[in-house]
Parts: sequence; C-alpha cells; structure tokens
Amino acid sequence: MKRIAIFCGASIGHKTIYAQEARKLGRFLAQKNIEIVFGGGKFGMMGAIADAALEAGGHVIGVIPEFLKLEEIEHKGIQQMITSKNMSDRKVTISKMVDGYIALPGGFGTLDEVMEALTLGQLQIEKKPIALLNTNDFFKPLIAQFDLMVQEGFLKPENRSMLLVHDNIETLFELMEDYEAPTVSKIVHTVAFK
Repeated sequence: MKRIAIFCGASIGHKTIYAQEARKLGRFLAQKNIEIVFGGGKFGMMGAIADAALEAGGHVIGVIPEFLKLEEIEHKGIQQMITSKNMSDRKVTISKMVDGYIALPGGFGTLDEVMEALTLGQLQIEKKPIALLNTNDFFKPLIAQFDLMVQEGFLKPENRSMLLVHDNIETLFELMEDYEAPTVSKIVHTVAFK
C-alpha cells in the first residue's frame, strides 16, 4: 500500500486517547513511507494525524471541498491540497487516489465516508481494505449494529467480513496488508410481499 485514506473527525473528542492514537498512526504511516490522504482540515483528529505524520517526515495530501477552503479551516502545512467541488466529489477523488481506508473516531462525516467505502466494496466496485481503528471501543456500538444486520438477514456475513477492526495500529495494518476482498454474488434477492 502506498496511500491510505484517513477518515476522522474535525473535532478532537473529550478524551486525550483519541488524539494520541491519531498522532501515533500518523507517525506509523510516515515511518512506513505510506502517504496519507485526508479531509484537509487543520483541527481535531484531522490536524492531529496530519501534524504527526509531517513531523515524522511523512507525505500528506488533503482533499477539501471548495466551500470549506477557508483560511481558518484549511491545513496549510501539508505538501498538497486538492480542492473538490463538493463533499460527494471529495469522496470520489479520495477513492481514486488510495489503496485502502482507515477510520478513526469522528462524527457524521466519518460514518458517511466509511459507509460509502463499504458500499463500494459490497458492490465490488472496489476491493480495498476498509479498517476501523477501534480506540477506546469507540466503534463498538457500530460493530454491534453490523452484527445485528447479519443476524436479521440484512447483511451477508461475507460483506460484514470486509470491515477490519482492531484497537492496535500494527495489528490493524497487518490485517489490511493481508486483506483479500470476498467474492460476493451480485444477484439481488427479492421477497414477495403478500
């Protein structure tokens, strides 16, 4: 893997462990010579991972929507900033650039990005590893929801297996390196309503 997209919050969260792990991941990827592609902001988790990667000699690329390209939001210290037309265009741009995805704690935007990556994988449009760095069990309720979707018949187990989860950066990265996309039937099952 040469480039990894990082999905994470523009907020830092209430617990210091979130930013600590973001910085640790930034340093880890820089040491592995893996470029980071992220949302382009200088605050919160985005700023933490970008700053740590830069301090460790890493290469960081931001992709920021035009309406957010403001002096007070945009990270000015990164090597490259790409401006997208809107949020949807940003996701497409990032998708075309990277070999995999890692999500850190965040809000609606982070979940939106993870869901889109999983959907692309489910439809076999992409076959890239999608990972959650489960710091402080942040994603535990989301993982439980995915398991419930399988249990209730709304998600195939092989599609559920596309999501890689771990709380240890090194282990998560190993899972990503070993990832092979599942072969999933594209046949749509229909249910007759009575």
